[in-house]
Amino acid sequence: MTQLEFPKNENLIFMCKIILFNKPFDVLSQFTDSDGRKTLSHYLHQKNIYPAGRLDRDSEGLLLLTDEGRVQHLISHPKHKMDKTYWVQVEGQVNSAACDALLNGVKLKDGLAKAKSAQWMTTPDVWARVPPIRDRKTIPTTWLQLIIDEGRNRQVRRMTAAVGFPTLRLIRYSIGEWNIENIAIGESKEIAIPHYIERELNSPKWQKMKNKINNWPRRKGR
Repeated sequence: MTQLEFPKNENLIFMCKIILFNKPFDVLSQFTDSDGRKTLSHYLHQKNIYPAGRLDRDSEGLLLLTDEGRVQHLISHPKHKMDKTYWVQVEGQVNSAACDALLNGVKLKDGLAKAKSAQWMTTPDVWARVPPIRDRKTIPTTWLQLIIDEGRNRQVRRMTAAVGFPTLRLIRYSIGEWNIENIAIGESKEIAIPHYIERELNSPKWQKMKNKINNWPRRKGR
C-alpha cells in the first residue's frame, strides 16, 4: 500500500478516531436522507465522523468511519489500494473457470476488473439477513471469498454477473487490517490509531497536501 505522510500534531493524533461498523442490509452509508430511508444515524451517535469509503445500501459488513480527513483519505482513496475482502453468495454452482476469469480480469463498462483472490468458501457463520435472499429451491447457491483492491461502484456485483453468477448477498469482511470479527450486526467498535498512520501524521510532507485534502468533499457525516 502506498502511504501518505503528515506532520507532527500530538493533539490531532490523540483525538483522531477510527470506528469499525458492521452495517446491516438496507442502510445508507451516510447520516441523513431526505427520503426517510434508514441511515447510519440509527446506529452511530458519535459527532463529527465521516465514512471512509462507502458500502452500498444492499450490502452488509464493514464500514470504516473517522473524524480526521487525512485518515479518511488514506483509507478510501483509490491510490492506496487497500485490500478489501468480500464474502459473496451467488446464484448457481460456481466452477473453477469462473474463479479463473475473476482472477484474470472481466470486462466491465468502466474497464477491466481483476480479483486478487477468488475462491470457494463454506457458508460463513453470520447473522440472518432481514429480509432474507430470494430462495429458489431448484437453483443452488455458492459462497465465494473475493479480495479486490479497488472500490468502483458495485464492482463485486458486476464482476460476478459478468461470469454468469449474479450476487444474492454481499458482506464486506475486511478492509486492510480491519475486519468485523466480534462485531455484531448493527454494532460498532472504536479502535486505536495504528502506528503506521501515526507516523504518517507526523511527516513534514503534510504541508504539501494540507489544503488539497481539507478542501476535498466528504460523504455526509454528523
